[in-house]
Amino acid sequence: MSYAIIALGGKQYRVSEGQRLLVDRLPTEDGKTFTPDVLLVGGDGAPSLSPKDVTVTVKVLGQQRGTKIRIGKYKKRTGYKRHTGFRAALTQIEIESIGGKKRAAAKPKAAVVPEAVVAEAVVPEIVEPEAVVAEPVETVETVERVAVEPEVVAPETVVEEDS
Repeated sequence: MSYAIIALGGKQYRVSEGQRLLVDRLPTEDGKTFTPDVLLVGGDGAPSLSPKDVTVTVKVLGQQRGTKIRIGKYKKRTGYKRHTGFRAALTQIEIESIGGKKRAAAKPKAAVVPEAVVAEAVVPEIVEPEAVVAEPVETVETVERVAVEPEVVAPETVVEEDS
């Protein structure tokens, strides 16, 4: 594999083995290695898109800042002048290797403990808690609510007496 295209920090870089380059600041510590996403591998025969069996190993060399960029604003005949600057936060990385299959995480080895230590180990006793007796709870009587319909009273008829 002579070159690969990797994705780091939203940008794509064409890299080859042993190459050093500056990329936008990465949260990885100095001296650590990591494997970025591989988008394409080429150089030996036909290029292969997003290969699953190829990894690129990258080592972080250090953090640094880029060159200062001077920014000036000016508007004629008004006296308006503004100057500012900018320095990019960068990480220097080195491509250690391209190719190879992804390595499975190493299985942790079981620690060998001498039998004498195991025999001396104190095993705590499991104590069953005594049955908890709950005090009786007072019962509360519930009263059912019955809907009472209002009585309809007929209006009284007023009788006028003639006098």
